Amino acid sequence: LPLVKASNSLSLSLQAKMSRPVQAQRLEGIDKNIWVEFVKLAANYSTVNLGQGFPDFPPPDFLKEALVRALSGENHMLHQYTRAFGHPPLVKILAQFFGKLLGRDLDPMTNVMVTVGAYQALFCCFQAFVEEGDEVIIIEPFFDCYEPMVKMAGGTPVFVPLRLKAPKDGKLISSADWQLDPTELASKFSEQTKAIVLNSPNNPLGKVFSRGELELIADLCVKHDVLCISDEVYEWLVYDGKEHIRIASLQGMWDRTVIIGSAGKTFSVTGWKVGWTVGPNRLLQHLRTVHQNSVYHCATVAQEAVAQGFQRELELYGKPDSYFIQLPKELQQKRDWLVQSLDAVGMKPIVPEGTYFLVADISGFKSDVPDVPDSDEPYDSRFAKWMVKNKGLAAIPLSAFYCGAHKNNYNHFIRFCFAKEEATLKAANDILQKWKQEKTSP
Repeated sequence: LPLVKASNSLSLSLQAKMSRPVQAQRLEGIDKNIWVEFVKLAANYSTVNLGQGFPDFPPPDFLKEALVRALSGENHMLHQYTRAFGHPPLVKILAQFFGKLLGRDLDPMTNVMVTVGAYQALFCCFQAFVEEGDEVIIIEPFFDCYEPMVKMAGGTPVFVPLRLKAPKDGKLISSADWQLDPTELASKFSEQTKAIVLNSPNNPLGKVFSRGELELIADLCVKHDVLCISDEVYEWLVYDGKEHIRIASLQGMWDRTVIIGSAGKTFSVTGWKVGWTVGPNRLLQHLRTVHQNSVYHCATVAQEAVAQGFQRELELYGKPDSYFIQLPKELQQKRDWLVQSLDAVGMKPIVPEGTYFLVADISGFKSDVPDVPDSDEPYDSRFAKWMVKNKGLAAIPLSAFYCGAHKNNYNHFIRFCFAKEEATLKAANDILQKWKQEKTSP
């Protein structure tokens, strides 16, 4: 009898196994992620990681001190829930700060919402605004999460590339040499266009869009009644006297723009995951609906510390001691150092106007990593994997920032992060110099 029972039990357990598909259709084709793969490779092989975009230097002392005060101070309520859409001190100072930058009065309760990093802010935007049949214009190269997030919301991404117009005078290429074709951009707008995603300064190129380029985008948004999701996480990291212009400040754009920012990039604390959205209440009310039904709430102590950081920066705004002035100065020096280092070994750098990132042309190193005919994997992806495994230097292939149909059009570039300590950049230079010597020795 026990054998019969065991047999019946096994039979029932086999029947109980699910045979129907469990994966939601919206996840189809978006399961792979470049960061999961390359972060693992960097952890296993790299001696120098210039791949992922995070600083390996400490955040400013005033921000660390603010966090310590928040953690160990008398206000024990900082260890509990705060307001779901943003800790009151943080939304108040953000409204004050961005109100000053945009030249308008902002209501901290309706024009600002705090998110779990800029990443969740993007997710809220796509979920709140995009549905089946909607098209979203994405400028290539683009931060890679835009495409899957649009698809998860049921929308269709429509891609328009920045096209390289290389200088003819032998100068180094700049990120400014990558430009939108006005006719091509206009052709992407249609009755189905719901939004355009703008990322300036742009990751991965480091391009800072000019006023003329932003006016072109703004005019098309107004003409076609289209929303603008403006990812401005690198807003303070612009170099060579360039100006970051906020598209929401242009005529007709405030009412249709959501600005996205990040304490991670602003204060060099990417692990804190504090981001925000700024915009009109008619848009932000829908973001609040997504937020309250997904993460609901962000870490209170981190918000408190970021609020204090912004309070300091508001008082020092435009002054030499401001972190927003000091950090880009330091990063510009690091950028210039890496530009010289890459140029000296024959990896042609594209000089970025902003961000943490520098893209380099690897065409001169192709002899080290032979092409594989008919390979599905873009050349730069195979090159980056070979480089981390054989040279210990981690970078990210530029093709990761293009849609599937365009990956092979831009497959001889890789992206380096220069927001690193001097010792890290020196170690990268040593690897490159040794590599060059190996290439040139008989």
